[in-house]
Amino acid sequence: MSKARAASFNRQTTETQIRGRLVIDGQGRYDVRTGIRFFDHMLELFTRHGGFDLTLRADGDLDVDQHHTVEDVGIVLGEAVLSALGDRKGINRAGYFVMPMDETLAVAAVDLSGRPHSVVDLKLKVRNVGDLQSELVHDFFDGFAAAARANVHAKVLYGRSSHHHVEAVFKAFARALRVACAKDKRLAKMLPSTKGLL
Repeated sequence: MSKARAASFNRQTTETQIRGRLVIDGQGRYDVRTGIRFFDHMLELFTRHGGFDLTLRADGDLDVDQHHTVEDVGIVLGEAVLSALGDRKGINRAGYFVMPMDETLAVAAVDLSGRPHSVVDLKLKVRNVGDLQSELVHDFFDGFAAAARANVHAKVLYGRSSHHHVEAVFKAFARALRVACAKDKRLAKMLPSTKGLL
């Protein structure tokens, strides 16, 4: 029986304290509290649509701003994915998903390439979505991409509702990451790179 791909995290800074555990091969179970309810909802969607298990507690300086909490959660999740995947032999490495949500259509693509880069285009025209500062969605994906050493591209193609824009992108990202992390039995002992390094 293969070892569970999982990682615990405990990030302690003067701005945030974030602890928890991520299981890659999970059942979509979550217990998430960041102090930002809409962000919690996005992380719950990420967990359920990714087929992960996630326990996460974040205590951040929300009296200053939401930025540190949102970005640092992205960082710890990226670090957890990197750690949980180990040597990454046999994984698909890349994945994409096109997610419809009513009038909105979003696409996300992920490559666990070892090269951090993110491009996020949400077409948001509002300052807040729920209680989340909308510009911070970019910071979450930037933090994740840097820590996971991954390419992350997320784009809303069209749509009216800002809520749907953000939600569709998180769902698409989760499903793209799920494919990227999945194992290919035919290539179980092979690193998915001609360079021999990820």
